[in-house]
Amino acid sequence: MNSTDLDILSMIMHAGPMVKFVLLLLLFFSVTSWAIMIMKYRYIKTAFSESAQFIDYFWTSRNLSNAFAKAKQLRGSPVARIFRVGYIELNKLSRGGSPKISESKPSSGAENTSLSSRFTGIENVKRALRRAINSETTRMTRMVPFLATTGNTTPFIGLFGTVWGIMSSFHGIGLKGSASLAVVAPGISEALVATAAGLAAAIPAVIAFNHFMQKIRILDSELQNFSADFLNIIERDIIT
Repeated sequence: MNSTDLDILSMIMHAGPMVKFVLLLLLFFSVTSWAIMIMKYRYIKTAFSESAQFIDYFWTSRNLSNAFAKAKQLRGSPVARIFRVGYIELNKLSRGGSPKISESKPSSGAENTSLSSRFTGIENVKRALRRAINSETTRMTRMVPFLATTGNTTPFIGLFGTVWGIMSSFHGIGLKGSASLAVVAPGISEALVATAAGLAAAIPAVIAFNHFMQKIRILDSELQNFSADFLNIIERDIIT
C-alpha cells in the first residue's frame, strides 16, 4: 500500500461522523450498482446470444414442435420465451384444445371450427404475445433504474458530505482562533473525499445505465419483430 492510499485511508478515518455516514452510504450505492452491472451484463449477453441462436433455428426449422423443444432449452432467450407462450396459446386452437401442431407451419385448424372462432383464437395469441413482451420488458429493465438513481443522487450525497465537512472545519477554526493553511487544509481535504467518492459511484453507474438501456431497446425491437413475424405466419397459414 503506497503513501497515497494511506493518506486517503487516514483522511477517511479522521473524518467526522456525518462524513463517515455519507461515505458508508456511497459505498452501499457503489457496491449495489456494481453487482447490478455484473448481473445485467451476464443476462443481456446471454439474451443476445441465445435469441440469435433461436431465431436462426426457428427460420431453418420446418416443424414448430421442434422449435418449441429448442425454445425450452434456451431459457436465457427472451425471444424463445415469447415463442413458447405463443405456441402454447396456438395449441388451444387445435380440436379439443390438445397440442397437435407438428406440420411445417400451423395448419388451418380443426375442420369444423368457424372462421369467427379462428379469428378469436388468433386474437388470443396476440394478447398472449403482448403480455409476454411486456413481461420480458419488465424482466430486462428490472434493477436498471437503480443505476440511474445512483448516477443522479450520489454526486449530491457526496457534495452534502463535503459541505458538512467544510462547515465542521470552519467551526473548528473558529474555536481555535487560527486560520492557517496547516489548520484549514486537513479538514477540507477530508471533506472533499466525499465528493470524490460520490463521483466515483456515479460515473460507472451512468455509463452502465446508458449501455444497458441501448441493449434493452435492441432486444425489445427483436421481440416486437419476431412477434409480428410469428403472427403473420399464423394468420397466413391458419385463416387461409
